[in-house]
Parts: sequence; structure tokens; C-alpha cells
Amino acid sequence: MTMPDLCASLSDDLPKMFDIKARSRGDIRVRTPMQYPDGGFVDVFVDGAGGFVTDYGDALGWLRTNSRSGKLTVRQREMLADISSTLGVPLLQGQLKLGGDSAAHLADAVQRVAQAAVRVADISLTFRTRSGETVSEELDAWLRRRSFHFERSVRRRGRSGTEWLIDYRIHADGPETLIFLLSSGARAAARRRLDHVVSGCMDLSLWPPSETQSSLISLIDDAFDVWRDEDLTLLSEVSRPVMWSNPAELELLLRSA
Repeated sequence: MTMPDLCASLSDDLPKMFDIKARSRGDIRVRTPMQYPDGGFVDVFVDGAGGFVTDYGDALGWLRTNSRSGKLTVRQREMLADISSTLGVPLLQGQLKLGGDSAAHLADAVQRVAQAAVRVADISLTFRTRSGETVSEELDAWLRRRSFHFERSVRRRGRSGTEWLIDYRIHADGPETLIFLLSSGARAAARRRLDHVVSGCMDLSLWPPSETQSSLISLIDDAFDVWRDEDLTLLSEVSRPVMWSNPAELELLLRSA
């Protein structure tokens, strides 16, 4: 099907409010009546051969721009996966992308990709109305959804006699896992927290020697770019550092403990 034929077919199959325009780059821009939260119209694009519809990553880009520090939380990523599954629109390399094997299916794909783009952007409003979730709130919900049994703010005495306040104790069949949470939006505060956690992990390691050793995890909120490579090196000497943006690694460690 030629580009003019493809444009004509889309015009016939889509509501009149959809504006269809062939572009010199070899695709077709479809401006929909749907809107992002800031009032901008949602555009989707049909490749020149009519094989697929994509948003070229506009929806995810909009969400990142309107999220804290440009990074997505674990809960936001889970909501993205749910939207993709519910609407049947895959999220591939940051793009909402859906194939269309006929003209009629292509029109349906245009509307589904546009709807998915709106839903993705609306994730930002979900968190704004709640004044944002703290990392602890996110982690609590994440642990419950995965049926981990845990305690908050547990105290343990180290070999020096100092009593340390540990953010999370995860109950398991084997040795317990103790998690120190490192979260800060400022480098100076991050450094103070780092020093505290390193000291705590060092004091708690191999203590008490008569009991099964606990696993120590340093969970780093990397939403803000305040952590340096040398920080991770230091933490790795006394614990297992894990980025909160990579919850799959955390789950693997907790289930294998």
C-alpha cells in the first residue's frame, strides 16, 4: 500500500478528529484528540509500510520529565507493566509499539497506542495527588506484594557494644536479612548516611559469632545522582549494595538468603 493509500485508509477508519499527515521521513503522524496532562495532544506514528504504530517514546519521555529527578520509581514501573498488559500494547525499548497486519487493525492500533500513552502520562498524576511516596513506603508495599515478612526499625548490638538501628529485618527460613536504606537528595547528607551505614555494617558483621550470620544489604535510593562509584566500593566491603531502581536483584537476594 502506498503512502497516499495508507493515509486515505486511516482517514476512512479513524474518527474525523484524528489529523493524519504523511511526513518526509517516511512515516505518518496521527495527531489524536487525546491529551497529555499538560494539555499537549498525543501524537502517534505509523511507519510507511503500515507494519506498526509507535509513539517513538513520547509517553515514557513525558513521564520521566515529570517524575522526581527524571527517574521512575519501582511502583511506577509496575504500573507501566500493568498498562502494557491491560491494553495489549508492548513497551519496547521505551516505545509504545503495536503492529497492524491490515488497514482496519492499523486504525485500532493507533487508538490503542494513543490510549496507552495517556495512561502512561497519567501515572505522574497518581503520585502527585499523594504528595509522592517515600522510598520506605514504596519498599513496604513492594515487600508485602511479594509476601515477604519483615520488621521495621529493628535494633541490633554490634561487637563494639553500640546498638544500631536497622531499617528492615526480613524473616526467612534461613538466616535473616538486615537492610540499611540509604536515601538522600543532597551529596553532603548522602555522605553522612554512607559513613553511618558502613560503620554499622562493619560493627555487626561476624557478630555474635555463636549465631548464624545475618545477611547485610545496603539498599540505595538512586533517584538522585548523589552516589559515587567509590561509595559503592566502600559499601561492598561490608555489605551487599543494591540499587532500588533494580528491585529484581533485591528480590533474588532475599529469596536466596
